[in-house]
Amino acid sequence: MASFQIIVGSMLGGTEYVAEACEETLIELGHQTTLHLQPKFDQISHKNQTWLICTSTHGAGEFPDNIKSFVNDLKNHDQKLSTTQFLVIGIGDSSYDTFCFAAKNIKKTLISKGCTNKTNILTLDMQQDIDPELAAQEYLKTNKDLLY
Repeated sequence: MASFQIIVGSMLGGTEYVAEACEETLIELGHQTTLHLQPKFDQISHKNQTWLICTSTHGAGEFPDNIKSFVNDLKNHDQKLSTTQFLVIGIGDSSYDTFCFAAKNIKKTLISKGCTNKTNILTLDMQQDIDPELAAQEYLKTNKDLLY
């Protein structure tokens, strides 16, 4: 069993539904979870944790307002986060050239801070006729062996 910190970046609430679906699946798989809808870097455990970042992208490839301070604090954190593992789920619209840009950027930032990437980023394209919650749950179930 692993401990997951689910960190959400959402402007309109859709990404929150994806994160809640992920939380449900992780609990079903026997993991402990904490959901952060208004993430504050200094309040999120990182030692021996797995972070699941679920974020949309807004504007010209920007992070949603609710996660901006978390990202800034992460970038300015002066210690390596070598015991932190992570997964990233990006929600976006492929008709924009900044498709899932926030998710791709946070992945780069986490790697630069010494975090271990558990698996490939999942990008969910809202231009397609998909159920993003179900797609995220399937992603976790497909990668369940990597979640420990």
